[in-house]
Amino acid sequence: MSYLHFDKTLMTNLEESLPKEILRTNRSGAYHCSTIVDCNTRKYHGLLVIPIPELDDENHILLSSLDETVIQHGAEFNLGLHKYSGNNFSPRGHKYIREFECDKLPTTLYRVGGVILKKEKLFVHHENRILIRYTLVDAHSATKIRLRPFLAFRSVRQYTHENPQASRECFPIDNGIKTCMYQGYPDLYMQLNKKNEFVFTPDWYRGIEYPKEQERGYDFNEDLYVPGYFEFDIKKGESVVFSAGISEAKTRMLKRTFEEEEEERTPRDNFQHCLVNAAHQFLNKQGDNYYILAGYPWFKCRARDLFISLPGLTLANQEIVKYESVMETARKVIEDFMEGRPSDLKIYEMQHPDVLLWAVWCIQQYAKMVSRNKCREKYGVLLKEMMDYLKDSRHPNLFVHDNGLVYANGKDKAITWMNSTVNGKPVVPRTGYIVEFNALWYNDLLFVADLMGETNDNSVAVYRELAEKCGQSFINTFLNEYGYLFDYVDGNMMDWSVRPNMIFTAAFDYSPLNMKQRKGVVDVVTKELLTPKGLRSLSPKSGGYNPNYVGHQIQRDYAYHQGTAWPWLEGFYFEAYLKIYKMSSLGFIQRQLISYEDEMTSHCIGSIPELFDGNPPFRGRGAVSFAMNVAEILRSLYMLSKYNL
Repeated sequence: MSYLHFDKTLMTNLEESLPKEILRTNRSGAYHCSTIVDCNTRKYHGLLVIPIPELDDENHILLSSLDETVIQHGAEFNLGLHKYSGNNFSPRGHKYIREFECDKLPTTLYRVGGVILKKEKLFVHHENRILIRYTLVDAHSATKIRLRPFLAFRSVRQYTHENPQASRECFPIDNGIKTCMYQGYPDLYMQLNKKNEFVFTPDWYRGIEYPKEQERGYDFNEDLYVPGYFEFDIKKGESVVFSAGISEAKTRMLKRTFEEEEEERTPRDNFQHCLVNAAHQFLNKQGDNYYILAGYPWFKCRARDLFISLPGLTLANQEIVKYESVMETARKVIEDFMEGRPSDLKIYEMQHPDVLLWAVWCIQQYAKMVSRNKCREKYGVLLKEMMDYLKDSRHPNLFVHDNGLVYANGKDKAITWMNSTVNGKPVVPRTGYIVEFNALWYNDLLFVADLMGETNDNSVAVYRELAEKCGQSFINTFLNEYGYLFDYVDGNMMDWSVRPNMIFTAAFDYSPLNMKQRKGVVDVVTKELLTPKGLRSLSPKSGGYNPNYVGHQIQRDYAYHQGTAWPWLEGFYFEAYLKIYKMSSLGFIQRQLISYEDEMTSHCIGSIPELFDGNPPFRGRGAVSFAMNVAEILRSLYMLSKYNL
């Protein structure tokens, strides 16, 4: 039995199976996402979802789903599943599911009487094409398969409804058809590697509902267009491959392509391998440029997320070339930003004041996990350029004050990772001297000084002097009489809220805190913020605690950073804990990580969602797969492995 396996009892119980989602990507921005019973419950779900740069920078759903029907002796058994109004599900094909597993590929086994049909799906790497292989495992009489495609041709942010503008034209191609519903969209090519009959019976399926959108307070109803269906005979033991893509496939090569792609897949046979596979899905190659998407299914490449997640997604898996490829793209964007040039590269939110600070931290991990010498050779010049840019206060919203601390204005605009807004105003208006900004600044100054100290660079003394001033001011500004750190200080305003942002100061290699002070911070975080699913964004003892990320958009925005738990923060907590308690901490950290292994069969199977409720039962919320969370758990496993050597 595979590591990710679900039996008939679970699959046929929609209360259990519908919340479990599956995600597969082509590593170039396209994806397939649905539930494990292939019933779409979000507007972002689809079988073939691709970027179309000619239209905009959003993803677009071309093929929403594909209903299979098994035909024997004239009797039809539809394996599809859609939700309609009144909590009606049709055609209820999930009742035929015998089991689902996801070792190398998502694989569903159906049983209809004496027929056993296996369905396996994969995305072709770096191509906008999904392949589905149907294998007739058993049958006692002649069997036909009918495939009915549900088309959307829309942005993931919108819905489609029955309309006369949608083109009904279908054109025959080798073993299939091509069609395009709207001008500006690419043609969709649907083909099989076997002769088949396409029956043109155009119709709209009206009133399909997406309950996840209804939960989130959004519109949740659309119509999908079905141009007809493919029908073919299949013999016992035979496999037939279906292809959907934006270019015509060589149908005789589909079987071989499927087998070759299958060989490249790493099995999801344990916790770490699941996370490694999840890490690979965030990689987005566009031409010669490499990005890290912040999460699926709706996030783009955000600069802060990229720099925080890159070491865990690549270096923790010994994937050095991937790190260097992404960093080469990031370097261009960093240089454009510092020179004030517009960039056509798709790394967003470079303007946030902590982004360059995190970029230096990201390169620091390369020095630690790969080589200091190699780091200096590859990134020494870039590091110095970034530090001088920040030191000279050339950033539009990060200023070095005479006391050595960095100051940023966040009163009217969210500038930190706690970035939720309501009516254009930040829910958590962190401003002035922000604790993690200054922890990063101190760490970065000494890291670059130490790295460059081996080259007799003239800037080294300047960085060290500035770090010394910053370190003393940090203690005087942030450390309070209760042994934890203020979240931010702006003039006479000191935020006493117990938040997780202080943990970075205890985790970084260079900290202005001594070991006793670090322990004090870790103890407060352990007592008030630690959960089985990460660190709470606010202590239950602090005012405004709101731990459940539920309801409509505004309701969720108010909860986003007011008590919800974030797994990526726990990676830094583990790092701080290891620094303080060393070998004696290993058992505790391993026990904490077990709760994330439970997530491999929940929410998005094989990955970790964006955030969790801050109170029991700590339900997963938000994006189904989140890069920083996956990255920091992988980096935690890496840190543990180094201690176990």
